[in-house]
Amino acid sequence: MPSDMGRGDGIRWMGDEQIALLMYPGMTVMDLIGPQSMFGAMMGARVYLVAKTLEPVTSDAGVTITPHATFETCPRDLTVIFAPGGTDGTIAAARDPATLGFMRDRGSRAKYVTSVCSGSLILGAAGLLEGYKATSHWSCRDALAGFGAITTDARVVRDRNRITGAGVTSGLDFGITMVAEMRDRTYAKCTQLMSEYDPQPPFNAGSLRTAPPEAVKPMMELSAGFRQQAEVLTGLRTRRKKFPVYNDQIGRILSILIVFLEKHMIS
Repeated sequence: MPSDMGRGDGIRWMGDEQIALLMYPGMTVMDLIGPQSMFGAMMGARVYLVAKTLEPVTSDAGVTITPHATFETCPRDLTVIFAPGGTDGTIAAARDPATLGFMRDRGSRAKYVTSVCSGSLILGAAGLLEGYKATSHWSCRDALAGFGAITTDARVVRDRNRITGAGVTSGLDFGITMVAEMRDRTYAKCTQLMSEYDPQPPFNAGSLRTAPPEAVKPMMELSAGFRQQAEVLTGLRTRRKKFPVYNDQIGRILSILIVFLEKHMIS
């Protein structure tokens, strides 16, 4: 740390946060690296890349990363536990008993339980989103209702100590949000400036609300298989068959009510 930092400027430059980022085969590397780059800018924080073993983990895009810790060696008491998303790899992780056991254990004590993109499916499968507002990638966001989450369409969603980011690039927004939460707004702004995070995309097609039909239609078709996998994982696909009205907005509300009744009132 430069010798003149932290002297009279009111910014909390140093900290001692313990942050664990889950890794698994087939994860989307941007989901991991966006938040990791922001967490890594927090001076004094310890950021652990955690996987089942210390063997290198290959992402869905073929990028291979070496973990720092295993489920056994990761610190037990964390400031942040985080799950990145993906597609097939995420579904596999959300069905893996060891991964869910690790997330459930650390999530029970962590100050913040977090995810980006479809990583929220892993949180939900571990029982960490029931009764909480949460977001995810648009392709699987609605499926979170099957885990008892309150699905929310937003870039970053906070409900108590659950903080979730939407798809892929929202990991940068999520990361800056977390820096502001754990340090302060000025530190977060400094981090944003040093990252030169000043998005000016060439097209206004980054969400279902703004993308033109010629982009939405093929992407909906290409993602249909993953959407179905997510719905099967959460149990929502079974409910859709029982209640086909789910496909409209009223049906979505009914589905959330059905999940609540099944979990809390029907013996």
